[in-house]
Amino acid sequence: MAAPFFSTPFQPYVYQSQQGSVTAFQISGGDVQVLQVMVKSQDKLTAKPGTMCYMSGNMQMDNNYLPENDGGVWQWIFGKSVSSTVFFNPGSDDGYVGIAAPFPGRILPVDLANFGGELLCQSDAFLCSVNDVSVTSTVEPRPRNIEIGAEIILKQKLRGQGMAFLVGGGSVMQKILAPREVITVDAACIVAMTTAINFQLKSPNQVRRAVFGVLFSFRVCPSIGSRNGLPVDQWRAQV
Repeated sequence: MAAPFFSTPFQPYVYQSQQGSVTAFQISGGDVQVLQVMVKSQDKLTAKPGTMCYMSGNMQMDNNYLPENDGGVWQWIFGKSVSSTVFFNPGSDDGYVGIAAPFPGRILPVDLANFGGELLCQSDAFLCSVNDVSVTSTVEPRPRNIEIGAEIILKQKLRGQGMAFLVGGGSVMQKILAPREVITVDAACIVAMTTAINFQLKSPNQVRRAVFGVLFSFRVCPSIGSRNGLPVDQWRAQV
């Protein structure tokens, strides 16, 4: 079959890491994937509660409230989980933990060292992280703090130099923005983006916004963003 005369500006998501990265992991499965991460001696893995499906016998598991989860009280009031499951390897041998994606989609390994140590993501996107990665809220759900910007859609910020794993519904693609390049996407389809991107929310018109609640995002900057083809809310509505 002949190739089309046009191509999408998005590329399939490809994991890239620095040569010094030594975190061993394996992603298996098709529509609903499972991530297995090798945890070295005295290392820890932090995951979203309820996502662990198996682990080696030398691993210890505990549910902790992490101090870096600022705004935790407000998250709890609005029905969000304020705790994280921490897996620690106290022994001398390597251990492993199996983490399952909470919905059909793709698990995305992200080396934060490649993105300046910071990344914005959707509240349902974070799956787990290794070692020094912290997850914080970008905005507290109080009216005086709410601004029309990336914080409304991408409510979590990842900080650190370690490995983080995100999950996006459906097929996941990435876009590397050139300087002063502008693209328009459905805001609900954005999985994550770097903090250097200039993000604005706009609606096509007031009538459509009132009826359908559609928002589009305009992004300008030399940086990277990832999008998914099936937003979590749409998948849940279909189920």
